[in-house]
Amino acid sequence: MANILPNSERVGIPNNSLLTETPEEGRQLAMMIARHTIHQIQPDLDVLKEGRKEYATSPHLLTEAAKVVALEFQTIAAANNYWR
Repeated sequence: MANILPNSERVGIPNNSLLTETPEEGRQLAMMIARHTIHQIQPDLDVLKEGRKEYATSPHLLTEAAKVVALEFQTIAAANNYWR
């Protein structure tokens, strides 16, 4: 039987908004959205944990994950008019 993550960990856009008060909150939101995207693609917690063994020690895969967060942050920054 699959160990499926709860729906709260698979929400695409938490609170249905990209607006944040600060750039740091925007970065945290970007991390959450990236994580939830992975959870939507692979909701089985056991499979996710198994995959960590590979990517946690791979500089290439960690860099790719960071690129996903950067892309999400770019979108959030634009939605917040770059906090001007």
